[in-house]
Amino acid sequence: MSTEKVPPDRMRLDKWLWAARFFKTRSLATQAIDNGRVKLNGVRVKPAHDVKPGDRLVIHLGEIDWALTVQALAMQRGPAPVAQALYQEDPASQARRQQQASDRKLATHPAATIKGRPTKRDRRQIHRFTSE
Repeated sequence: MSTEKVPPDRMRLDKWLWAARFFKTRSLATQAIDNGRVKLNGVRVKPAHDVKPGDRLVIHLGEIDWALTVQALAMQRGPAPVAQALYQEDPASQARRQQQASDRKLATHPAATIKGRPTKRDRRQIHRFTSE
C-alpha cells in the first residue's frame, strides 16, 4: 500500500475556496456559497458541488468581485503563494480590482472630518435636530 497522496481530480467547492484562501474557514465559504456570492460556471451551486481544473468561478467578497479559472486542486490549505497557484484570475477582473482599490485610497473616509467630542454648539444642534 502506497503512502503517497495523489491529488484528486475533483474537490468540494467550499473546501477549494478555503484551500485557495478566499475564506478563513470552510463554514464562511459555505455561507458565502449558500448566500449566492459564489457562482460556478455562471450557475449558483451548493457547497458540496464538485470543482475541477478548468472551471470558471465568480466570487463576490464585500465590494470586490473576482472572476477566475481553477488551475489546480489542493489536498490541504497551504501558504499564500501555493494558494495563488490554484487559480488564474481574468485580466479584466484584476484590472477592475486594482481600480476599486485605487478609488478607495483616493476617497476620503467619512469619519475624517470628525474631531473628538462634540462641542456645546454641536450638541445643541444635535438636540434640535433629533427633538423635532
